Amino acid sequence: MQQFKRNQVEEAISLMFAPHSAEPSTELRTRLKRLLETDRNLGRNPRSSDPEKSHFAFFSSEAPGSGVEIWFSAYEAFALLAAWRLLEHGWPQASAVAILRQIRPRLEREHARILKMDPAQIFDQKRIRSTLKAGSPVLDTTNPVFLMIASMQGHPRDSAATTRSIDICHGEQELMPLLRREVGQSATIYELVTAAHVLQVRLAETEPSKRGRGSS
Repeated sequence: MQQFKRNQVEEAISLMFAPHSAEPSTELRTRLKRLLETDRNLGRNPRSSDPEKSHFAFFSSEAPGSGVEIWFSAYEAFALLAAWRLLEHGWPQASAVAILRQIRPRLEREHARILKMDPAQIFDQKRIRSTLKAGSPVLDTTNPVFLMIASMQGHPRDSAATTRSIDICHGEQELMPLLRREVGQSATIYELVTAAHVLQVRLAETEPSKRGRGSS
């Protein structure tokens, strides 16, 4: 399993949105640091039946000893990207962490499936153009997967956790019926396939920092 140091995750996310920037911004580093601290401070109970309580959002295990470098899996780097995107769209930090904890079992499996897709096929521009339809969202892939966070009580970022629903939808054929099912439903929607593959490319362009004792 590929693993990455925190500096690589920071640099890869930065490269996705500022490809000509040599270093991640202070704001990005600070936001990711706070996401990690929030997740770690919540702790976990592996025996809980509630995914939000039994899983970390961004870690594989409990905190190691002092001075030990923490490594992140490809999925955990992707989860940090997803949380950062939520922050960029005005979501509270605590809500972003809670959502990535709650959805982790499903999203981690989906992420692994997405990375097995052939980039030559899913990013074939000719096929993408041929599938464009009036009224459909403009996408960068022939095989989109959507993360949808919805609420019947206003914008989902302003709603209580108990009133939010989180779904993973394969293509518009699964997404649109969910959006039309409830009148008055508000939703935040992110396409996952492009983000997952681009992040992997950017992670491969980074190098781990040479400090600290290694820990998986």
